[in-house]
Amino acid sequence: MKKHILVIPGDGIGPEVTTWGKAVLEKIAEKFGHEFTFDEALMGHAGIEATGNPLPDETLEKAKASDAILFGAIGHIKYDNDPSAKVRPEQGLLKIRKELGLYANLRPIMLFDELLDASSLKPEILKGTDILFFRELTGDVYFGEKKRSEDRNTASDLMIYSRYEVERIAIKAYEAAMVRGKKLCSVDKANVLEASRLWREVVQDIAKQYPEVETEHMFIDNAAMQLVKNPKKFDVVLTANLFGDILTDEASQIAGSMGMLASASIGDGTGFFEPIHGSAHDIAGQDKANPLASILSVALMLEISFGLKDEAKAVTDAIDKTLKDGYRTGDIADANTDKSKILGTKLMGQKVLEYIN
Repeated sequence: MKKHILVIPGDGIGPEVTTWGKAVLEKIAEKFGHEFTFDEALMGHAGIEATGNPLPDETLEKAKASDAILFGAIGHIKYDNDPSAKVRPEQGLLKIRKELGLYANLRPIMLFDELLDASSLKPEILKGTDILFFRELTGDVYFGEKKRSEDRNTASDLMIYSRYEVERIAIKAYEAAMVRGKKLCSVDKANVLEASRLWREVVQDIAKQYPEVETEHMFIDNAAMQLVKNPKKFDVVLTANLFGDILTDEASQIAGSMGMLASASIGDGTGFFEPIHGSAHDIAGQDKANPLASILSVALMLEISFGLKDEAKAVTDAIDKTLKDGYRTGDIADANTDKSKILGTKLMGQKVLEYIN
């Protein structure tokens, strides 16, 4: 198989973790006889610094010409401290999702038994958890009309959805549920929000096409509680952009750390694969970042974009072996971890490469 992959390292720890995602792709290509070629591009704060644009035109052109994209992270503390900034790194991420038609964000909550003690939740609550989130990506308040009054004292963000936007992601979620546990939970706030009432109405219509799937509707506040109270009750979770953003960050505590959670943004073309953690500038350049989420994103790329299930399994098996042998980065270590096996970004990446065989 020949595939061309665009690497967008982004900001903060992005370049550190994508280095190991790319290295794993190279190792997989060597082991399984594939040909992966690579290019690199700027986005986020790095794009602003170089061109004044969080998504330079050259980056978008390269993205559209690639078979898949491996992304790191975007963001910088200077923008966090300046809410009035007109140009922001996040604008690049929102625009590339829109331009590539990436309307579905898949976030698997994959729990490795070796990390049960790394979570703040009790192991008996966590064990056996396996959740696949479908978060809508191109609608909601992130893309709705934004206003600020002339006196700057009143602001609004329009939460907006069209029927087709809900239909297309609901179909993908139901198709996934059919090959998993045939359970789907749709999360909304239909008791308060009109946009959520449309969401629920559309999901109810789509559910009729999948009578084998058990469908549950849950309000966002209850879902947030149930996610930490009894995460095993969930299988496929379908939700809107804002709610999905919040719930999947909460779900990072199930896996023990954001450094363990991968994601895939897909539509009808080029897939976009990234860890869900941010740019983490407080640890950037210190060899502290956990590269496993980026490597797990590569496993998603191999399976979802390229249909290479054996290759994807080789990656996840290598991570499993690494963890079984006691190796940890600082974010997933606990009091019982052998201090000599707490590794930095580079050594953890190298360990995973060693276990790909």
